[in-house]
Amino acid sequence: MSNIPETGRTHRVNIRLVAIQILVMSLLLTLGGRLWYLQVRNGDQYQKEAAGNHVQQVVQPATRGAILDARGVPIADNETRLVVSASRTELMKMDDGGKAVLTRLADILDMSPKTVREKVRLCDAKTPQPCWNGSPYQPIPVTDDATTQQALQIRERAEDFPGITAEPTAVRRYPAPYGSRTSQVLGYLSPVTDEEIRKTKNTDSPFLSSDEIGRSGLERTYDAILRGSSGVTRYEVDNLGRVMGRAKGDKAEPGSSLVTSIDSRVQAVTENELLTAMKNARKEHDRNTNRNYKADAGAAVVMENKTGRVVAMASNPEYDPNEWVGGISGKKYTQLTGKKSNYPLLNRSIQGLSAPGSVFKVISTAAALKAGNKFDGDYNCSSSYNVGGQTFKNFESESHGNISLGQALEVSCDTVFYDLAYKQWLKDGGNHPKKDAKDYFYKAAHKFGLGRKTSIDLPNEVEGRVPDRQWKKDYWKANKDAWCKQAKNPKSYADKIAKENCVSGMKMRAGDSVNYSIGQGDTLVTPIQMATIYSAIANGGTMYDPTLGKATIGPKGKTIKEIKPNPHGKLPVKKADLKEMDKALAGVAERGTAAWRFGDAGWPQDKIKMHAKTGTAEVAGKQTTSWFSTYTKDYTVVMTISQGGTGSGASGPAVRNIYNAIYGVNSDGEVDEKAALLPHPEEGLPKVDGHGNIESRDDKDFKKRVERAVKGAPAGGAAG
Repeated sequence: MSNIPETGRTHRVNIRLVAIQILVMSLLLTLGGRLWYLQVRNGDQYQKEAAGNHVQQVVQPATRGAILDARGVPIADNETRLVVSASRTELMKMDDGGKAVLTRLADILDMSPKTVREKVRLCDAKTPQPCWNGSPYQPIPVTDDATTQQALQIRERAEDFPGITAEPTAVRRYPAPYGSRTSQVLGYLSPVTDEEIRKTKNTDSPFLSSDEIGRSGLERTYDAILRGSSGVTRYEVDNLGRVMGRAKGDKAEPGSSLVTSIDSRVQAVTENELLTAMKNARKEHDRNTNRNYKADAGAAVVMENKTGRVVAMASNPEYDPNEWVGGISGKKYTQLTGKKSNYPLLNRSIQGLSAPGSVFKVISTAAALKAGNKFDGDYNCSSSYNVGGQTFKNFESESHGNISLGQALEVSCDTVFYDLAYKQWLKDGGNHPKKDAKDYFYKAAHKFGLGRKTSIDLPNEVEGRVPDRQWKKDYWKANKDAWCKQAKNPKSYADKIAKENCVSGMKMRAGDSVNYSIGQGDTLVTPIQMATIYSAIANGGTMYDPTLGKATIGPKGKTIKEIKPNPHGKLPVKKADLKEMDKALAGVAERGTAAWRFGDAGWPQDKIKMHAKTGTAEVAGKQTTSWFSTYTKDYTVVMTISQGGTGSGASGPAVRNIYNAIYGVNSDGEVDEKAALLPHPEEGLPKVDGHGNIESRDDKDFKKRVERAVKGAPAGGAAG
């Protein structure tokens, strides 16, 4: 038996129980404190981390809306292709950065390993094309033209291609109906960048990493409407990545379709005629430079007079927008953007600047009338004009004696406008201008809309230039130091000009005003500006914002929003004077400088009244620029060819053929209404069926007519 008293054993047991209780309480307090720390103090943080670890998002790109011509014919839509994509996130987890996988992929796709690696590298300031400028966390397309056999090989051998997917995907397509590329008008798409995603994060229409957005043309202007909203499906997964369930997701919303005022048939004719005119110009000899014309670029615009809607817009050189689909190759990118490319991405209808030459004379006529000169007055059309010891010659030194302003437009007499501008320059104070100088000629240009954008619904339009007194001062300030430095040791003629500019380059000289009156010197305009002006003359004086968008149609076909014409002002010409100008421009086509393309070449002037103005702009260091501005009661057609020669000589045949196609005029000058592409401006919108599909008003017979119009021979006539 133990000698320890009973009371001693009880005391020790109690001590042990208390110790155990204290230990348990300490553990409970520690656990409770930890739970409080995790759930209360840092609960939000860990909750977010837990959600991030156990919810994965899969993005379903929205189907981009189609772009349709005025008759419902698609000029940009989508097609299903087998797209092979690579996940950089998965590839970067591999020891070799995915090099072996990409090499095997290249073998399957019949591509070089180098090309595949370049496609999935990220773009930065030092990385040339091809590269990926979208989000690095989204699948990067390697090809959008995989065959069914290639896709099956990739999917059946998934263990050999981790991070690689091959899925059917809706891909943008530019079908070019009738062969009309409409490239600069449509534009192209490219992936959204991380910076763009961040900028739109808190907006009503945020970008997702899978989005492609419009980078130019209508694709850019109407991107928010066409793009729609991508869908997101959320999956609950465990730590091993196994799907445990499906969380709430957002459905993809297709984009709306855009109906344009473009008519693909007229567009095809316009593009073809512009190209043909440039090719023909290169065959003609320029006696001033003793070589053939370069005809290196050109543009053409066809516009509805009563709405300002653009029926056709061509720019050359052009490109194929399909080249951008799925990523553009480095070689092709260089071809489109390099110094030798002549920059086909430029839309020269809205971005091509040049002196307008004699097509500017309608503005000088309006200015002369505003200054108090009479339309039917007597004006001396001499062969040359002397100002300050400098001789300014009439075109080809031709003299027509005393003529009216209308006749001056008909024969495009330079010396009449020289005299009008010089006399106004003297009235305004000459080299010492009055404080209240009227500057009718410069103010008229501004009121006609020059020197500012037309507000056409295309991005990156340029303003052009009206070289008025303020511009002269600004230009002098910007170039004064360089001129004065060059003038220190004058040896050449250029050095002497630099010295003169250094001293008085801020002044509006007599020669500046004289040159300006015939659209020469420092004046710069775009074809869309001149088309807007001539269509306003045609419709009685109303100037419209040029537009290509005609309506938007919701993805279900029920929501149709028309884009109505927007008039923004009136021409600064009295109605009576405008009628006289209209008669004079009809005279240009009947018996003036454009008669050999219309009046003398079988144009049915009694049925379709043609009006025209020719322009041959001289550019320092280059061959002359051809301009041809024309209109009927329905349409205005303006064409220009850089370094192409004379207005009616280079552009005349092409413009005539465009009108032949529009009105159905045959080689005998007879009107065949059945062959006419656009006998009258088309009203209304394409119909939409109950399923939201556009009902195209395409007509198989029209295809034959377009083919016939496209192949039509240029109008004949003697050179001049």
